[in-house]
Amino acid sequence: MRVGWPGRWLRTRRSRVVAAAVVALAVAASAGGWLWLRPDAEAVATSTTQTVSTSTFEQTVTASGTLRAARSEDLSFAVAGTVRAVLVSEGDRVRRGTALARVDATSLVAARTAARSSYDAALTQLDEDLDAGASDVQVAADRSSVVAAKASWVEAREAVDDAVLRAPMAGTVVALDLAVGDTVGSGSSSGSSSGTGSAGGSTTGSNSTSTSTGTSTSTATSSAQVTIATTRRFAVDAEVAAADIEGVQEGLQVELTVSGVDEAVYGTVASVGAVASTNSSGAAVFPVEVEVTGNRKDLYSGTSADLSIVVSQRTDVLTVPTRAVGTEDGQAYVTLEVDGKEVRRDIEIGEASGASTEVTSGLAEGDTVVVPAFSGPGAGTGSDDGGQQGFPGGTPPSGMPSFPGGGQMPGAPQ
Repeated sequence: MRVGWPGRWLRTRRSRVVAAAVVALAVAASAGGWLWLRPDAEAVATSTTQTVSTSTFEQTVTASGTLRAARSEDLSFAVAGTVRAVLVSEGDRVRRGTALARVDATSLVAARTAARSSYDAALTQLDEDLDAGASDVQVAADRSSVVAAKASWVEAREAVDDAVLRAPMAGTVVALDLAVGDTVGSGSSSGSSSGTGSAGGSTTGSNSTSTSTGTSTSTATSSAQVTIATTRRFAVDAEVAAADIEGVQEGLQVELTVSGVDEAVYGTVASVGAVASTNSSGAAVFPVEVEVTGNRKDLYSGTSADLSIVVSQRTDVLTVPTRAVGTEDGQAYVTLEVDGKEVRRDIEIGEASGASTEVTSGLAEGDTVVVPAFSGPGAGTGSDDGGQQGFPGGTPPSGMPSFPGGGQMPGAPQ
């Protein structure tokens, strides 16, 4: 008895079936490729016509940058003292003048009282000397004392005001580095006064200036204790290549493509730097600041943005689709449709913008031009013109296998 023969027969049959399946897949792939590439009339797109019209042509300069808050302020106490109250938290929205934090003002109030007493005493001394007919030298000295005493009194009053750190602008508290019990400032108790108006404290940032009054040697801490920024108004700091900067100026319209935002965002060039620097590639670039138009809830600081700056704009420009323009021996031309017939017309062309080309002569608004269709797969004719070719005659190549009669897979066991 021959043991094991059925197993070999099964293995042989299984191998034939696998081989047949591979051949069938190859045939299907070849047939699919032929069907897709064959020059069927249905696969060849037809030409279209379009009426010559006018449009607006824009010349743009591209750049890229990162969104940031349109305005931000870094705030610190301008006087020395111990923090007694922190009145806001990160994320709080504040108005201009809102109290943010407060230091112990006991010594500052005492200094203000003393300064006022000195000022009153200087005024009294001046009055007494005038009544007594004192010499001109003495009166001049008295007047000088009055001026100095008054300046000290004003400074002491400002120091008391600065014991409360206030918001110099409306915005959101984006950073807070203060806690009750912290010691801020250094030097004498009167401290220095800087910033603007009643905001109190010292301010640094992209839209603020800092000034000092008085003669005190006290200074505020160098790091910001509170940072306030706009969260719905944004700007972009971008760099424009030196070759493109000539036409860029303040007030130009900008279209921004912001990462994560589907719709276009618009803005205006706010400033153009006068001094070039080099970017990471070593190319000369100029800094350009763009202010985003309006309040935006869908934008966030740190997001990247591509900019298209409109440096020139022309209206009523006669245009045709760029695909409708052909060139022969350096002469541009289009094909017109006139009374149902196609007629060639030589034209003069200007600038191209996107899918449109400017026509400076040879056409009039309302003319109808023929726009050739795109040559897609299967549109070939078998000619050696560099286009996509199909199978000649609409039949598959002779080397492509075909199914045997009866539809049985080649190599399958009988």
